[in-house]
Amino acid sequence: MKAFAPGKVNLCLRLGARRDDGLHELVSAVQAVSLVDELTLEPGEGADDEVVCPEVEGENLAARALAAYRKVSGWDAPPQRLTIEKRVPVAGGMGGGSSDAAAALRLAATAAGRSDDPLLARLAATLGADVPALLRPGLKLVTGAGEHVRGLHDIERFWVILLPLREQLKTADVFAEADRLGLARPASELEAAERELEDGLSHGGTLPLEILGNDLEPATRSLCPAIDEALAALRAAGAEAAMVSGSGPTTFGVFRTWSEGVAGAAAELALDKRFADAVVAYPFAKA
Repeated sequence: MKAFAPGKVNLCLRLGARRDDGLHELVSAVQAVSLVDELTLEPGEGADDEVVCPEVEGENLAARALAAYRKVSGWDAPPQRLTIEKRVPVAGGMGGGSSDAAAALRLAATAAGRSDDPLLARLAATLGADVPALLRPGLKLVTGAGEHVRGLHDIERFWVILLPLREQLKTADVFAEADRLGLARPASELEAAERELEDGLSHGGTLPLEILGNDLEPATRSLCPAIDEALAALRAAGAEAAMVSGSGPTTFGVFRTWSEGVAGAAAELALDKRFADAVVAYPFAKA
């Protein structure tokens, strides 16, 4: 069986205070995009489940997802081999590892004959902050520390030029830098941001530029100065807005209408060795 694991961009990310559990309150509009990893689940040859993904060093979150589903659901199928073909940048702020874990949960549940298993949502929340939003890809309103997810109506198609950078950022380091810089908003501003996103994104239509923004961006720029050059390049290429996705360092430029200029801008950016991996993507809403 195969499944796609789309990367995501945060169209809006508002940062709140750090909680007692070490996580931060946030309000975010998370959009899955068409840059995807491809996962294949098939019978394994060893004594245990195996996850094959050379690009990821150490424990793979998808392996944790398979193990968690087996433990909690009682799924007792023979050992499986899960192969991940990576396209979403690793440690790039696009939720690639989280999306792989979400796709692994979907594959395991389908293999168990329970594709709509309500257990998946509970497991997703235990695996990582971005996993719940990517369990059923689309446009999501995310609150809490990522565990509360509400679906939003799809908006009119738009396009993004993604600029993955060679640098990698650890999410924990970015949040620590955000704390050092004092970027957290008070609870009242988070509540206002949630209402703004609901009003701006609940009825379809054109992507409203006024909701765009990422409170983590100053922290990512502090830790990775190359982001400044990427943002400047996107704006120079004609993007209506340019910002960092999640904890970075991947940046993206927003184009609300398609033209030859979008593809041309991506091709021109790719000629710059700093942005050789530039790619055009659009909203993805099919798991």
